[in-house]
Amino acid sequence: MHSSPKKISNTFLALGGAAALFFAGSCRSEKPAITSETELFYPEDPEIESEADSAALMQLMLEKEGEIKAYQPSSRRDFDLLHTDLDLSFDWASQTVLGKARLILKPFFYSQKELILDAKDYEVGAIHLVEGDKLSKLSYGYNEKQLKIYLPTLLTAKDTVEVEINYTAFPDRNAGNGSKAITDTKGLYFIDPMDTIAGKPTMIWTQGETEHNSKWFPTIDQPNERATQLFKLTVPDTMITIGNGEFIKQEALGEGMRKDHWEMKLPHAPYLAAFAVGNFGKVEAKAGDIPLGYFVEKGFEEGAAMVFENTPEMLGFFEERLGVKYPWPKYDQIVVKDFVSGAMENTTASIFMEELQLNEREAIDSEWDYIIAHELFHQWFGDMVTTESWANLTLNEAFANYSEYLWNEHKYGKDEAALKLVTEMEGYFAEAESKQEDLIRFDYADSEDMFDAHSYNKGGVVLHMLRQLLGDEAFFAALNYYLEEHAFESVEVHQLRIAFEKVSGQDLNWFFNQWFLDKSHPELYFEVDYSQPENILVSAYQTQDLENAPLFQLPVEVSWYEGGKRKSKTFQMTQAFQQFALENELAISQVYIDEGKNLLARRSQEISSDQFVWQFSESELGVARYEALDSLVAREATAQLVTVLPLAVADRFWSVRENALGFLQNDPEWRMRIPGLEDVVYELAEKDPKNSVKAAALDLLAAWDPDKYQAAFLRLANEPSYLVAGSALMGLVSATDNPVDLALIERFSGDENFRMTIPVAEYYIQQTVLGKGNWYLERLSVLSGEGLYYFLGYFSEYFARNPEEGKDEAVRELLKLMKNESQNFLRLGAFQALLGFADDELVVGEIERIAAQEEDPQLKNYYEYFMDTLQKEN
Repeated sequence: MHSSPKKISNTFLALGGAAALFFAGSCRSEKPAITSETELFYPEDPEIESEADSAALMQLMLEKEGEIKAYQPSSRRDFDLLHTDLDLSFDWASQTVLGKARLILKPFFYSQKELILDAKDYEVGAIHLVEGDKLSKLSYGYNEKQLKIYLPTLLTAKDTVEVEINYTAFPDRNAGNGSKAITDTKGLYFIDPMDTIAGKPTMIWTQGETEHNSKWFPTIDQPNERATQLFKLTVPDTMITIGNGEFIKQEALGEGMRKDHWEMKLPHAPYLAAFAVGNFGKVEAKAGDIPLGYFVEKGFEEGAAMVFENTPEMLGFFEERLGVKYPWPKYDQIVVKDFVSGAMENTTASIFMEELQLNEREAIDSEWDYIIAHELFHQWFGDMVTTESWANLTLNEAFANYSEYLWNEHKYGKDEAALKLVTEMEGYFAEAESKQEDLIRFDYADSEDMFDAHSYNKGGVVLHMLRQLLGDEAFFAALNYYLEEHAFESVEVHQLRIAFEKVSGQDLNWFFNQWFLDKSHPELYFEVDYSQPENILVSAYQTQDLENAPLFQLPVEVSWYEGGKRKSKTFQMTQAFQQFALENELAISQVYIDEGKNLLARRSQEISSDQFVWQFSESELGVARYEALDSLVAREATAQLVTVLPLAVADRFWSVRENALGFLQNDPEWRMRIPGLEDVVYELAEKDPKNSVKAAALDLLAAWDPDKYQAAFLRLANEPSYLVAGSALMGLVSATDNPVDLALIERFSGDENFRMTIPVAEYYIQQTVLGKGNWYLERLSVLSGEGLYYFLGYFSEYFARNPEEGKDEAVRELLKLMKNESQNFLRLGAFQALLGFADDELVVGEIERIAAQEEDPQLKNYYEYFMDTLQKEN
């Protein structure tokens, strides 16, 4: 699973938005229980009461500092689910699933006479025992969450039982808000089945993690379960289906309907079961013998071929790195509408948010490799070897997160990988300001709470530190052992530790105790004594609160340069205060501590601005040069920046160039302070190999002198890259002495990409071009995602300034967006846009009415704050 990042800058984009944070919290409503055929069993069941007593006792045992923690164990395995056979059809009008499930199970160890299945919000029909061709009716109890099926005889671990359950599932019932990582809990989603929104496709897709697949089929909905499956999907014959495993059969049913059969011959966890139905276009590829499919809405196939084009190389690279072949028969990647997360690693069939659906031109600047790598790596870590409980979630997500680093390192180089790692750390540190948790934690309130920057960001960086500690050969050999030893099994953290110990021969309890089984991170302070240049002394302090955080054992690398050649020594820090003598042979004037930024630690050290200039000038590591530039910018060290900026805009690492260009926009005086700088920036705008750098250079030229560069802007506005063309068009629009002619802008007004739409919208407002109300309304209907969010402010401003252009319709569209949009950041954008009409009491009244119905608690609080502020101002 991967949460959708908010894109902040071009640099951030290309790094994959790795600092995406996940904020926990979910809300689920309860329905009164109903009975079917027999009495409800939970209130008076003595076995359930016994479990409750045990849980209460465990809580008391975990009481610490006056706070009782709720222990969340791995699910007890009374039955072993062996196979699931589903025969499903769909009532599109009522948005329900009509199902017949046949489950094959056996008692796990102890003898059983009752079978409990997760089955949320169903209407349950007949349940039968299946014995060959014979069906025998079974009694059951149901409380709308679980089915308790009474078996006719006591079964032992040597027995196998098959049951058939007829049911109707109602995914919309009791659907909660989920978390920030997984924003809804329906499990199965009908997208615009009645064609109510113009241009929106009709489709069905599923999202099972964490325990949401039991919203559409009965199962043991726990990550430590594993079964094979056969899904038979009845759909209109105009649509296609994609499911787990292999497509084995298709039946024509007549009257425009068809049944597709998808089979998983290898077992996997129930939360990884998935399918999608829609009018998809397909791009076919191969990775060795593995067939690949990229599924998007029709018309986007050429873009999909570019967005996913690195998948074959990625799959081959991961196979080579792990020494384990891709374990499944095929791999499909499906882009759907209104997905409730960033992406989901369903076995053989990953589902992605619609932001990955790009046309051929948009795909030129596709920067989605990070999320594609993340979901693909899950096919080994998470799907083939699965965490046994949500408490161990980081065993899935840390590896998928670290795969993004591995792919960047392989494909784009160590500089890009290192800067991405820093971005991951910053994401974790931001979350650590408000909470600090063990990576492996059994005291979560809700399983959704586990999807945070600890499980993802911190977990990935911890794996990187383990790799640094052991070396590449041992690290990847241990991953190979772990995967092969536990293939198609569920695991906990100690099995990972043992794998690394068996391969490396080292006792790694200390590492796993401090990083996986304890919270927080080191706070380090360093002092460097240069008084003896031939033997520099480093003093190191751990300053974290040692009452609430461990004393860490850390490898600290100290590096320096001799004749332009990098040298380093690594010291082990095991105490709160230590000193390390470098014992360097030649006199050196500057050393760097953790120059490559490999330690998950907050570091502080007295470093002068002149030392940062030296660091920028001599370090061969892009992340260190980035840090030096960033630090000088933060200090506003003008004298030193005069030296560094000419080097930075020509740096060999694109991200340093882009960062420098972005800083230069803040002060037009830099144009005069550094002779020749403007010519360098113009050269970057024309020739830089990285489109995001070209765009940043164009943005800077537009900020400095938009009239001077009109000819270049006009030419580059026709570039294939939307990043470049959008910045050039905004440069055209920015002209002040001789505003560009309306006819020229109209040439770009039909383009539906937001990077072109926004400059046109800006021009119409800036030049008071009337008669464009319909254009704004049309753009509102075609834009989506982040592009729509950015456009909403321009949309609001145009109609606020020119109400005669269609203010009433504009307000109606914004109100609909605020009320009905599935993505919460777009509901927020609509609300912000509506505030532009706050002088209209009727509009304010409608805003308040919709705000009162908002279910997202954070968004609701935001609404209330601004509405209260508005009332006070009035």
